[in-house]
Amino acid sequence: MAWLLFGLLLMLFLINVPVAVALGLASMIVLMVQDNVPLMVIVQKMFTSTDSFTLMAVPFFILAGKLMESGGISRRLINFSSTLVGSLHGGLAMVSIVTCMFFAAISGSAAATTAAVGSILIPAMVKRGYDKSFSTAIQAAGGTIGVMIPPSVPLILFGVIAGASIGDLFIAGIIPGVFVGMSLILVAYFISRKRGYGKEEKSSIKEVALAFRSAILAILMPVIILGGIYGGIFTPTEGSVVAVVYGLIVGLLIYREIKWKDLPEIFISSAITSSVILFIISCASIFGFLLTREQIPAQISEGMLGITSNAIMILIIINVILLIVGTFLETSAAIVIMAPILVPIASAAGMDLVHFGVIMVVNLAIGMITPPVGINLFVASNIAKIRLEHIVRAIMPFIIVLIIDVLILSFMPSISLFLLDK
Repeated sequence: MAWLLFGLLLMLFLINVPVAVALGLASMIVLMVQDNVPLMVIVQKMFTSTDSFTLMAVPFFILAGKLMESGGISRRLINFSSTLVGSLHGGLAMVSIVTCMFFAAISGSAAATTAAVGSILIPAMVKRGYDKSFSTAIQAAGGTIGVMIPPSVPLILFGVIAGASIGDLFIAGIIPGVFVGMSLILVAYFISRKRGYGKEEKSSIKEVALAFRSAILAILMPVIILGGIYGGIFTPTEGSVVAVVYGLIVGLLIYREIKWKDLPEIFISSAITSSVILFIISCASIFGFLLTREQIPAQISEGMLGITSNAIMILIIINVILLIVGTFLETSAAIVIMAPILVPIASAAGMDLVHFGVIMVVNLAIGMITPPVGINLFVASNIAKIRLEHIVRAIMPFIIVLIIDVLILSFMPSISLFLLDK
């Protein structure tokens, strides 16, 4: 039955059936073949998989990100970032990544980070003489930080599926997200210096202070949310509601860049994005039920441990698998499918579950900037009005450094767990 399940899933992927539908349809066909399982199980599993208090954080964080994205936050963060690093070689390229790091702490989504920052900075970089393909590539790469620095929708999904603490995952994602951002800044700096991309004017202390004051409400949002979660004031789900209320107050009443007439469109857009993720989860729950029933994760774990019991080799194999899977599957779908299979293997190899969750999310984020599925590439290329194939060469240095980052984070767990050990 395992071969039938995976064979059907692969066939459906090859004919471009949407991930959620492919998962549900392949599982349903296998259940129909097995006469001893009533089809009512499908409906029950789909319902119970999303009947979760923790999962409520997903739509709320998505809505919070949309509110902050529409409320003038990205422009203020760009101005503040420009005062910090704009005077260096390739200043605007660095501003792009620094702003992505700030915005990642608000949105929890790579695509939202790419769109919010890229729509302003890609045209600005091209106007200042930066190559269009480089400008687009750096924005797509910077957008990947959106799923690393909390709040992060993929980290929430991993926590729900693997049974890990979402609060711990959020805290563990901070330093790796900053680490990845700094590595991307180094790549941008060396490429910009080599190509002669110019500096911006150095900002005075007064200009830095004014830009900081303008962006302070955006910067405070992740501090309030993460501080509240880590301080035990509220749960991640309650924190997501706080984020929505905060976003509404800032966008509507303080910055006043969101009008009441804009709210229906923001709510509908957030609902569509949330429904896609939750539909994937509900369909994947049937797939996961069959995996468990056929003891496939246990068999894969035993098989891999039979090949090698060396934790380093196991980690390398897992990373290679995730790199390949991330190239073909959207991050949320990849986590829902792969976490039930890989978590038992990681646990058997003695890995910390929180550390493994960070590795998995950072690894799969690379798939966001690799064809054929790379969602950040599509978002950035659409903003820049440039063909996808023109970005591929420009994105390669960033893919290479991200792979190096994954290896460093994999074999130095203290980077991820440092704040948790305090």
